[in-house]
Amino acid sequence: MLDITLLGSGGSMPMPHRFLSSLLISYKGRKILIDCGEGTQVAMRKMNTGFKNIDIICITHLHGDHVFGLPGLISTMRNSERTEKIVIVGPEGTRGVLRDLLSPITYMPFELDIIENPKTPLEIIKSSVGLQFHEYHESENQEIIFSTLALEHSSPCLGYSFYLKRKPKFSVEKAELNKVPMEIWGRLQKGETVVYDSVVYEPHMVLGEKRRGIKVSFVSDTRPTEAIPDFIRDSDLFICEGTYGDDMDSEKAQRNRHMTFKEAAMLAKDGEVRELLLTHFSPSMDKPEMYRQNAAEIFADVIIGYDGYMKTISFKDE
Repeated sequence: MLDITLLGSGGSMPMPHRFLSSLLISYKGRKILIDCGEGTQVAMRKMNTGFKNIDIICITHLHGDHVFGLPGLISTMRNSERTEKIVIVGPEGTRGVLRDLLSPITYMPFELDIIENPKTPLEIIKSSVGLQFHEYHESENQEIIFSTLALEHSSPCLGYSFYLKRKPKFSVEKAELNKVPMEIWGRLQKGETVVYDSVVYEPHMVLGEKRRGIKVSFVSDTRPTEAIPDFIRDSDLFICEGTYGDDMDSEKAQRNRHMTFKEAAMLAKDGEVRELLLTHFSPSMDKPEMYRQNAAEIFADVIIGYDGYMKTISFKDE
């Protein structure tokens, strides 16, 4: 189960009713933050999400409306006596920009582990010290598979995908067929390989067919690209920029390397996602809901985001 909170739904500049780009994913009491625009801390206070348990911060790109909230947030986390490492993922150049942004913070009681432009999937596992990245390898112990995609913007930009695995059902029939001692069923179900009475027992000896997990994808500040539909395919929730709602702004969207509602909806349709959440609205678009139909006529299950929008995504019953 994942909890999603849209902290800021604006792009370019903050508005009285709209903070800048930021989204929080909560998983087993820990948190992943995507982008940290100006106002993110205030949004967290208003929405009572907490911030001390943020382990991973994903930055789509290094424009100010996506990163200018970082110095304040990191400083507040420092003052909250946090000591656990924070991982920051971003495009090429992230390390240098963060060095400059965070230079006023003279004392840091926790490590900042910066990962630039990861090109291969990673896995995220909850440990005693929070959410940790590991090199990807296929196993039953994986929790979240993390992937990135290079996007098309005016500066290097990444899209993010999170796939929360679901463990297969336990099969009493397989356990009995493989003569697995009942005493170790629970450990095998958790993905452990167990040596019992000098015999090696593996998880596949008690597990049934694989089950579909939960997928959440985040794409912002980009033109549509051919690679996006496959990247977001089968997402339970596709969070996408909708900088311009009006089709008449198509030329402006092309010039500024952004998208219209209709273009985002076409990606959602092509990627066969379940729901589309639009965000990153232009300051000139005061009421994005007025343009919902431009997306809905292409893809029906569209949500117009707003600051404070929350959603819980659970495993589907089979």
